[in-house]
Amino acid sequence: MVAGLDEKLEPIFQEVLRRNAGETEFHQAVREVLETLGPVLVKYPEFAEYKVIQRICEPERQIIFRVPWQDDQGRVHINRAFRVEFNSALGPYKGGMRFHPSVYLGIIKFLGFEQIFKNALTGLPIGGGKGGSDFDPKGKSDSEIMRFCQSLMTELYRHIGEHTDVPAGDIGVGQREIGYLFGQYKRITNRYESGVFTGKGLNWGGSRARTEATGYGTVFFLDEMLKVRGDALDGKTCVVSGSGNVAIYATEKATSLGAKVIACSDSNGVIVDQDGIDLDLLKQIKEIERRRVSAYAQQKKGATYLEDGNIWTIPCQVALPCATQNELTGKDAQLLVQQGCIAVAEGANMPTTPEGIRVFQEAGIAYGPGKAANAGGVATSALEMQQNASRDSWTFDYTEQRLQEIMVNIHRNCYETSAEFGAEGNYVVGANIAGFLKVSQAMVALGLI
Repeated sequence: MVAGLDEKLEPIFQEVLRRNAGETEFHQAVREVLETLGPVLVKYPEFAEYKVIQRICEPERQIIFRVPWQDDQGRVHINRAFRVEFNSALGPYKGGMRFHPSVYLGIIKFLGFEQIFKNALTGLPIGGGKGGSDFDPKGKSDSEIMRFCQSLMTELYRHIGEHTDVPAGDIGVGQREIGYLFGQYKRITNRYESGVFTGKGLNWGGSRARTEATGYGTVFFLDEMLKVRGDALDGKTCVVSGSGNVAIYATEKATSLGAKVIACSDSNGVIVDQDGIDLDLLKQIKEIERRRVSAYAQQKKGATYLEDGNIWTIPCQVALPCATQNELTGKDAQLLVQQGCIAVAEGANMPTTPEGIRVFQEAGIAYGPGKAANAGGVATSALEMQQNASRDSWTFDYTEQRLQEIMVNIHRNCYETSAEFGAEGNYVVGANIAGFLKVSQAMVALGLI
């Protein structure tokens, strides 16, 4: 990580802080990108002339609205929802919807900002956006979630469309929620516009491998990082934070490539299984029964459950943070390195703090930032949009093959860009600059809009 900001970029960052007070996650995401762009302005001075960086840091549109809904007892609740349509230079806004109590404008803007560069790295024609609500789906009945989704879509429908803004899922928003949202969109607009949402069910326009895509893609990127170093995932011991779609399918793909995943987690604690996580049992608990990971230890002999445990204290060779932002601190990173970790690939968005990233880079381990390593989900969403547009349906194997090709290309692009700008093997530099160049060149070409 570059130690500080270039003198031309410091005033830009200060203006971001002034205009977006209190949005700490957004500040963190912007600074992480700006710290790598000094050499870019030297090579491409026209970006400064056209104020491209200032324009990228300001969303094209920010939508905030209330969502009133009734619970099963007839009580009225009011939540707040957001859609930040950040940048459409490369295509329609594309990014997920997050339902979680922690959601506020700063979280959505950080996610949308990251999405600009992540989507650019896929090589597919999609811009960057993000949305969500402070609604908590935990403990809610299907009927309550349906009523909330229908109320949210009653406002959001007017701002989205397959050529405008295409939402998907994120934390708290899976196929069930996408179904309720899409159903209300169809009801209001009187259009079966499949391409307006991705992450749909297979029976109504969804793409095979979309559920698996983010986790699989993270492992494909990890595998490429190891190959560059003359190494492989086979035989490595891994830990994977989280236990949602990303974590489960990162575990599945890592296991298929010969790794042994010995731990995963949720917000309540950590399970450790030195024999290797039993995927069938984990899927049964999380995807079908919708229970906490503690149930795994109750059913699997030899597994232990660490209530309120920290997964990064468990020795491993490979760490895959797949839960949420800033979950892996500088102290955690130091412990991982001390215990022999050689590679980290992020399945979540910005899960490692700046201090943690610095530790990994100073230790010289392979570190894949989320905007590159977890781009497989949105890449497969874009493939779903292609299938919807052509009224087509691809096989799982073909979709996975396309996903792997995209992740290999993302890795190559990041690696070659890092070398071009004097930081070979620094995937933070490579991902930021490669994504920034693609978006910036398009913005210049389209004029001052």
